[in-house]
Amino acid sequence: MTSAMLEHVNFTVSDPVATANRLCGLFGWRVRWQGPAIDGGMSVHVGADDSYLALYTPGKGVDAKSNSYRMTGGLNHVGIVVDDLDAVEKKVIAAGLEPHSHADYEPGRRFYFHDEDGIEFEVVSYATVPA
Repeated sequence: MTSAMLEHVNFTVSDPVATANRLCGLFGWRVRWQGPAIDGGMSVHVGADDSYLALYTPGKGVDAKSNSYRMTGGLNHVGIVVDDLDAVEKKVIAAGLEPHSHADYEPGRRFYFHDEDGIEFEVVSYATVPA
């Protein structure tokens, strides 16, 4: 049997540096690489040692307002596992973003937020909550 692991996801943002800085602050990640990309654009790779998000912007303007849930092949959300859901939610609020769709169900607790480009993030914790 072959085992596989997700290495990265690449998506388009309006400002990869600003998005990378925000994600580093929220999740304790680091910038792994940044530099020129296709179409005269720029990419920033942000994450941990074993996986990352590739944040790309082309050399020309992009439409950040399209709704990926209605587009075949669109990105619906990015799921991030954290140890302390409440601490990350406080950081999300402090960053001026609005958490929504809180849910507590097996196997974990979660909430969602949209960034400035309309990308939805799901933040989930599988840590046990004291009764």
